[in-house]
Amino acid sequence: MMQDPQQNPSDKPVELQQQLADAQAEINRLQATLTTERQQVQRLMQWMQGLQRDINDVYHSVTWLAGSLFTRVVLFLLGRKAGITARDHVERVAVQFETWRTHYVKTMQADELPTFAWHEPHEYQHWIKQYDTLSAETIANYQQLQQTWQYRPLISLLLILPKTDLNQTYLTNCLNSIIQQIYPHWELCLLAESETLETQALCTDARIRTVRDFSQAQGEFIAQIEAHDCLTLSALYHLVAYLQQIPDANLIYSDHDELDATGQRNNPYFKPAWNPDLFYSQAYLNTFVLYRLALLPEKPDYYNHYALALSYIAQIDNASIHHIPRILYHQHICASRPQLPALTVLRAHLQNHAPQLQVLPAIAGHTRVIYPLPTPAPLVSVIIPTRDCVNLLRQTVDGLLNQTDYNLLEVLIIDNDSREAETLDYLKLIQLDSRIRVIRHTAPFNYSELNNLGVQHAKGEILALLNNDLAIIHPEWLQEMVSHACRPEVGAVGAKLYYANDTLQHAGVVLGLGGMAGHAFKHVARQAQGYHWKPFLIQNYSAVTAACLVMRRAVFLEVGGLDAKNLRVAFNDVDLCLRINEAGYRIVWTPYAELYHLESASRGLDTTPRKYWRLRGELNYMQQRWGEKLAQDPCYNPNLTIQYEDFSLAYPPR
Repeated sequence: MMQDPQQNPSDKPVELQQQLADAQAEINRLQATLTTERQQVQRLMQWMQGLQRDINDVYHSVTWLAGSLFTRVVLFLLGRKAGITARDHVERVAVQFETWRTHYVKTMQADELPTFAWHEPHEYQHWIKQYDTLSAETIANYQQLQQTWQYRPLISLLLILPKTDLNQTYLTNCLNSIIQQIYPHWELCLLAESETLETQALCTDARIRTVRDFSQAQGEFIAQIEAHDCLTLSALYHLVAYLQQIPDANLIYSDHDELDATGQRNNPYFKPAWNPDLFYSQAYLNTFVLYRLALLPEKPDYYNHYALALSYIAQIDNASIHHIPRILYHQHICASRPQLPALTVLRAHLQNHAPQLQVLPAIAGHTRVIYPLPTPAPLVSVIIPTRDCVNLLRQTVDGLLNQTDYNLLEVLIIDNDSREAETLDYLKLIQLDSRIRVIRHTAPFNYSELNNLGVQHAKGEILALLNNDLAIIHPEWLQEMVSHACRPEVGAVGAKLYYANDTLQHAGVVLGLGGMAGHAFKHVARQAQGYHWKPFLIQNYSAVTAACLVMRRAVFLEVGGLDAKNLRVAFNDVDLCLRINEAGYRIVWTPYAELYHLESASRGLDTTPRKYWRLRGELNYMQQRWGEKLAQDPCYNPNLTIQYEDFSLAYPPR
């Protein structure tokens, strides 16, 4: 074959490389477009779900119920039937939306989970302008107030200058953010990774100096900062102001957000108070953390933030760890000093401190800690209150006996006066299995009383409180929950529950939602990353639902069980968990115990007057008993909303 005299053979690789580069650029553009569209769809879904919740609140308000009753009475007296109402139209649209959402979620199941900022950037800019912008008056007040402090500790800021990829613009911004601090009692220690790196020109303030080792730091407290980070103007002020109130704090961390290439703030991480199980799942303390110098380990690892935090926290009282729910620093997302993966760091730490624990990789670079079962494994008493609904009950029991890989269990079915013949026949039949007992209770429905009755008959060291409408997804779900329940510091364990349409029903309970408590990420798509991947990480919550709750029998008895007097139907699980917390135990939620909860996703609240007033009484009791705790959930953040379950921004922060 003759070669084209016009074509130079050496040009072909260049052309191919250009074509590949163009194709890759187009792929990147399409992926960015797809990510943007997914963000928009997710936010539209959250908006629609918020509207549905608002509509439900209206439908179940006293005003609506009274008006509805009045309308029915008038129509009855006039001998007329109601036609198609506004509510009928709304419910028809809701059904159509639910059908579309189910299809969308199932389509997404096979896709890789997208990563994006949970809060829409323009909304966050608006929020910053309203609630996180310092006025000249506020700055003057801070400056005046700090003059009255008797305690003004020196804070040593430690900055490692990397030998490669040091962005001078970011470094200049970082240094300026330190020099401009409202609180003046600080020093900045610069440590260059390369001896050839010129650092003297950076010492533009008498408080800035170069060191050969961070042991030369002279402050009572130290805090690391990366060369690509910026402190807020009042960062050190807020740390020291907190020390005025809590002088024995040994570690203080804060919230943070990110800076994009243009310097715009986005993707805030509003964190919980100290959350030890989340800390083993995610290095959420991040970079800028205040440590007490005298308590640092003998050989602190300043080159890895997670390793330093792990080793420091291992030797202090957890009660001395504190959180300031405020953005105190901004982190550039396009520049960071290389760090060892969290998996490697956590494995090395636990090998020295808890070698019996296993660490596995989790989603998006996070980690999962596996806790071993004791030997021998404990008997689990599964307690299931029920009344009729035999098809649901049959599925739950079958899942326990045939789809669960934890064999040491007994099943106690608390039958609350079932009447249907099919149910009665089934209850009689299943008792032929030696693992199952049926306990009959004919009193009016009282969820707390039914479970307490089951505990009285339980033989197991571990209790599993289950609703009768659960479907097993993975066989290891119970082993996962029992392994956490056996930890001496843990009081109760909750599961990840889905509606039948593959949206989240329960991912922990947040106090204060809707004025009382609500389920985190309720109705969010199963595949959605959620807020900083929280739906996929083991963590502590203040409460979990008793629809699927596992705990030690001894803890249940210690705190007095469920409150059958004041909380017959609603909020008894929240009350139980708060009493468990009060007794000094943690509540753990794990995403590795997944089940379907087949209650109707659009069922709404009870609408009869009798049930309404029962609910009001339970709400009043909870407010009287736990009002202060309901107002400030330590496992949540006051900058996040309590109107909805989706971790959106609060207007205003609490």
